[in-house]
Amino acid sequence: MKKYILAHDLGTSGNKATLFSAEGKLASSAFVPYDTHYFNSTWVEQNADDWWTAVCKSSRLLLEDAKIPAASIAAVSFSGQMLGCLCVDKKGTPLRPAIIWADQRAQKQAAYMETRISQWDFYKITGHRNTASYGMQKLMWIRDNQPHIYEQTYKTLNAKDYIVFKLTGKFFTDYSDGQSNGCYDILGWRWSEKLLSYAGLDPEKFPDLKPSTFIAGSVTHKAAAETGLAEGTPVVMGGGDGVAASVGAGSVRPGKTYCCLGTSAWITTASETPVFDEQMRTVTWAHMVPGLYAPNGTMQYAAGAYHWAKNTLCQMECYDAKRDGKSPYDYMNRQIEKSPPGANGVLFLPYMLGERAPRWDPDSKGVFLGLKPENTKGDMLRSVMEGVAMNLSIILDILKSHISIEEIMVLGGGAKAGIWRSIMADIFRIPLTVPSLLDEAGSMGAAVTGGVGVGLFHNFDAVEKFIQIRSVHQPTPENSAVYEHARELFDECYFALYSVFKKM
Repeated sequence: MKKYILAHDLGTSGNKATLFSAEGKLASSAFVPYDTHYFNSTWVEQNADDWWTAVCKSSRLLLEDAKIPAASIAAVSFSGQMLGCLCVDKKGTPLRPAIIWADQRAQKQAAYMETRISQWDFYKITGHRNTASYGMQKLMWIRDNQPHIYEQTYKTLNAKDYIVFKLTGKFFTDYSDGQSNGCYDILGWRWSEKLLSYAGLDPEKFPDLKPSTFIAGSVTHKAAAETGLAEGTPVVMGGGDGVAASVGAGSVRPGKTYCCLGTSAWITTASETPVFDEQMRTVTWAHMVPGLYAPNGTMQYAAGAYHWAKNTLCQMECYDAKRDGKSPYDYMNRQIEKSPPGANGVLFLPYMLGERAPRWDPDSKGVFLGLKPENTKGDMLRSVMEGVAMNLSIILDILKSHISIEEIMVLGGGAKAGIWRSIMADIFRIPLTVPSLLDEAGSMGAAVTGGVGVGLFHNFDAVEKFIQIRSVHQPTPENSAVYEHARELFDECYFALYSVFKKM
């Protein structure tokens, strides 16, 4: 009997292959890195062949480590980096390196779109703002700057779509990855003829849209020889990494919500309708659960700000940790625990890389405010955690104004710090749950989607087999009261410095 699901998570730094049993148990995982090429200040590219090599290597490593026959895999499915643009010809051969999500070269193309359609009208069609980050604007750049590539382009793909092609020989994308192209009609579940017309792009260059549970095909003889998978293994589309994480976090029914606290951070919930915020502070993705949406707000720099604080303010803690064979964060977190809620009056604006949600202000900066002679390093470090949590709480409140949210799950590397989880619960003012696996949501989401796609699971509620709650943090009313005042000041400080940021 086939008992396993293979999930590939194609990230920025490499591909993680993870094997789950039908009972939701993690059987094995393997990671193979690939290079990212940064140049011309805002250009960021990867070679698609590196993605395929990583998938082949990780598949073989996984099967070898797990010591299971390839025929026991019931499905292969995917979570993959979004907002990319890989141009391929009719044979699926890449015509140039992939322009990935972090690339910002298409500023002129995004500006051109603003001359054709307002931000609000664009937002109402796609659920997103018009920016240089999306695949459509990147394809416009290729058309404008490399017309010979554009003319040869048969389809433009995201990372997982290319791997689906390599495994099956078929060209598809799912709704979530399709939406990251920036030309997807969120209410019509189709490519937007209006936006593609304004952009001057050929609609035929975009692949057919399918649900995440769609079986794109089966592993071909050639792909089986390269990956070690069994020929004929079903290949399920899966989805973009941010949306796959929603499934892995159990956000598969309206109101089920999670926060991923990584270098950047986001809060995502599930809804039966898109959330159109009047200030366009949040976005809405097509969910991997057919018929649902995934309203979301993503901030630019979260645990990344705490990592910066470690490297900049905590050289002694880093030295002690290296000497003692421990993590510097252990020493930092102990200092934070000695600082009271509100960090003795210190506030931190975490906008060191500008900000997406809820500010959408590329000129904003990171700021410490309220420093006094009596403040300690622990106060400053605590203010970093609090500043990130207060920024996320604004996103949460926007979503709560549209959807009933009674608790939130937290994932990601930053969630390893118990003190940060407690701070978040107090600022969010709702219970915060912590799963036993903090870094597997994308892979778990892909695995559940694959299982639903091939009928191994009846529906997405099967994710409950995969999630084990390790702890729950309840908000403390007296701490929440302190943070209510602090968050008012947090907002006032940002708006007071808005014009200053523009001058810096």
